[in-house]
Amino acid sequence: MTDNTNKTIAPTYGTPRHFWQGPLAISPLLVFLAVYLVSSLIAKDFYKVPITAGFIIASAYALIITKADGGLQGRINIFSRGAGHPNVMLMVWIFVLAGAFAYTAKAIGAIDATVNLTLSLLPGRFLYAGLFLAACFISVSIGTSVGTIIALTPIAVGIATETGGNVPFYTALIVGGAFFGDNLSFISDTTIAATRTQGCSMKDKFRANIFIAAPAAIIATALYFVQGLAVEAMPQAQAVDFVKLVPYLLVIIMALWGVHVMVVLAAGIILNGILGWAYGCFDWIGWLGAIGTGTGSMAELIIVTLLAGGMMELIRHNGGFAYITDGLSRRIKGKRGAEAAIAGIVSLANLCTANNTIAIITTGDIAKNISDRYGLDKRKTASLLDTFSCFVQGIIPYGAQILMASGLAGISTASLMGYLYYPYILGAIAILSILLRFPRKYSR
Repeated sequence: MTDNTNKTIAPTYGTPRHFWQGPLAISPLLVFLAVYLVSSLIAKDFYKVPITAGFIIASAYALIITKADGGLQGRINIFSRGAGHPNVMLMVWIFVLAGAFAYTAKAIGAIDATVNLTLSLLPGRFLYAGLFLAACFISVSIGTSVGTIIALTPIAVGIATETGGNVPFYTALIVGGAFFGDNLSFISDTTIAATRTQGCSMKDKFRANIFIAAPAAIIATALYFVQGLAVEAMPQAQAVDFVKLVPYLLVIIMALWGVHVMVVLAAGIILNGILGWAYGCFDWIGWLGAIGTGTGSMAELIIVTLLAGGMMELIRHNGGFAYITDGLSRRIKGKRGAEAAIAGIVSLANLCTANNTIAIITTGDIAKNISDRYGLDKRKTASLLDTFSCFVQGIIPYGAQILMASGLAGISTASLMGYLYYPYILGAIAILSILLRFPRKYSR
C-alpha cells in the first residue's frame, strides 16, 4: 500500500523578483522556529508553548510580507489555496477518521486485548526492540508510515500505560519503525517518486538504500535492546480476548492488500461499532459519542495542518523554495559536493512542504540534472532523495507523521524529539555515506 495522502501533482514554485526577496520569502520558517523553539527554551518547558501559537504568528507574518494582486484578499486567497490543497485536505480527513477509529477501538477494549497479547509474547528485555522491529516489518509490508502509526501507536501507548512506561518513548519507537518502511518499501510513495524521477528500478534503489537504512535499524535495535535490559519484571498479562484483536488485524490486512487508508479506517470504525454492540460496550448513541470524542481529539492536529499548508503556499508564492534550491545548486564542487547538494535540496524542500513525497517530486528533476552533470550513480541519487526526505520528515514537529503520533498518544510533538533514535541515526549514516563515499559500488 502506498501513502495515498500524496497522490497529487506537486505545486509550482515561484522565483524571487529581487535578490532580497529570497531570504525574506523563507523568513516565516525562521519566525516559527523563533516563536516555538526559542520561547520553549526560555520557558524551559516545551509543553507550555502550543505549536498552533507558533504557526498562527508565523502565518500572520507570512501574510504581511507577501505581495499579491488584490491586496489582503489576494494574499488570503493564496493562503487558503495552500490550506485547501488536496494533500492537506486528505490528511485532515485521515486525522478525523484516525481519531474516530482510535476512540471506538479503545471503547470496545481492542487496545487492552492487544496490549495483553504483546505482554504475553514479549519478555520485558525484548519489549522495546520487539515493538520497533514490529513497526519496521509492518511499514515495509504496507509501504506507509501513516498507516503503521495509526495501527500501532495506540497499542504502544497502552503498553506504556500498563507498565508505567514513558509514553513519548514508546510512541517514538513506532514512529522510527514506521519511517524504516517508508524509506525502503517497494510500494512506498517515496520509493516510487525517487526511482521514477531518477530513472532507475526499485530493486536497484533498494540495494543502494539498504546499506544506509539497515545499519541505522541495527544500531537502533541494539540501543533498544540494551535499554530493555533495565526493564523490571513485566506485569502479568490478563486473558486475551482474541475477538477484540480483529479491528487492528483488519487495519493491517486491508493495508497489505493496498486498500486506501480512508477505506481502511472507515471499515475499522464500523467493525468497532458492531463489536461494541455485540459485547454491550455501547449502544448506537455511545458509538456516535466515541466517534465524536475521537474526532474532537484531533482538533489541534487539523488546525496545525491547515496553518502549515497555508504558510508553505505563501513561501512558495514568494519564491522561497526556488531561492533555496538555486542557491545550493550553484555551489557544487565534485561528486561529493553534488551528492551533498542533492541531500540539502530535498531536505530543505521537505522543511518547506512538510511532505516527503512532494519534496522528492519537486526536486527530482534538479537532482537528476546534478546527477547527470557530475556522473553520479542514479541508484545512489534515488537513495539519497528518499533517505534524506524521510530523515527530515521524521524529525520535524509539524510533519504529518509526528502530528498523527502525538495526537493518538495525547502528548506534545516536542516530547517526542529526544526519543526519535532511528531517524537521527538514519540521518547520520546518510551523511557519512556522502562523506565516506559508500556504498562503494554506487558511489564511483
